[in-house]
Amino acid sequence: MDKTTNKVISELAKKLDTISEAALLTHISPDGDCIGSMLALGIALESLNKKICYYNPGFLPVNLKFLPGVDKICSVLPPEEFPETLIFIDCAEAERAYSGLCPEFLQGKTVINIDHHISNNGFGTVNWIDAGAAATGEMIFHLLGEMGVSMTKEIAENLYTAIITDTGRFSYSNTTVESFRIAAELLKTGLDLVQINNILFEQKSLAQTKLLQKALTNLELHQQGTMAVIVLTREDFEETGADESLSEGLVNYARNIEKVEAAALLKEIAPDEIKVSFRSNTWLDVNQVASRFGGGGHRRASGCSINGTMGQARQMIVSALEEALNVGRDH
Repeated sequence: MDKTTNKVISELAKKLDTISEAALLTHISPDGDCIGSMLALGIALESLNKKICYYNPGFLPVNLKFLPGVDKICSVLPPEEFPETLIFIDCAEAERAYSGLCPEFLQGKTVINIDHHISNNGFGTVNWIDAGAAATGEMIFHLLGEMGVSMTKEIAENLYTAIITDTGRFSYSNTTVESFRIAAELLKTGLDLVQINNILFEQKSLAQTKLLQKALTNLELHQQGTMAVIVLTREDFEETGADESLSEGLVNYARNIEKVEAAALLKEIAPDEIKVSFRSNTWLDVNQVASRFGGGGHRRASGCSINGTMGQARQMIVSALEEALNVGRDH
């Protein structure tokens, strides 16, 4: 790490040492990185005798419910008596933690913003944004080291989950030498590598398998096979008995098709509310595509939400990806 990063970590560690309590918040549609990172930091702070509360508004994916400390997570914010220190983890913007989060909620608070999304808007009073980190879990690992926290098996299981999910089992382009080095350190705690990988990636419920069948049936190819789009309607979720969290990762089935550069998964999560996940393989910056719709994320993985019908959203997304692919070819 460079001197600037080391300075930020040192200052943040000192800041956390002075607090007596804090609320930890992560983004909607939770994944392994945001939940694993939040729990790892929370457990560490509790070991330093800090009072910690955990919040996430979404339904936790079934395959994350094995994580140590997961039962502490609350889905509803308290009406009052909220801690003065708010720590947002893996959130590109505050609204990603709770939609409609009003600015007044943050007023007078110390807002710590720890994230690795390139689209992060620096909404905190203290911001640590490292777009070079493969996962926010990597950042938390370094922070805990600076704080002098002992790496327990509980913390390690959460951090390992954070890193392995955001790197796709160390197969995505964001994977670095540091990702492997940190994972090796975490394995020293005795965590069960085989069991964790099995829970996260191999085990599938019948509803999840039926949803995959729907997704593959609805898959479309565009732009001479360089774009793949999957559409999932409310009816698809109802017919399969799957909740929205079980669609996590389905976009990769579209991305992994030979010749495909850009992939998108459109999910109807409510009437006139479509959630979109983007992925790319080698060169297309899907963060820029998502930003056109008020979203963001990373160059190879991003997302957004669109208000409108599925037909309208599909047309908008296909057109945006067509334009992005054509501009890329021209250059």
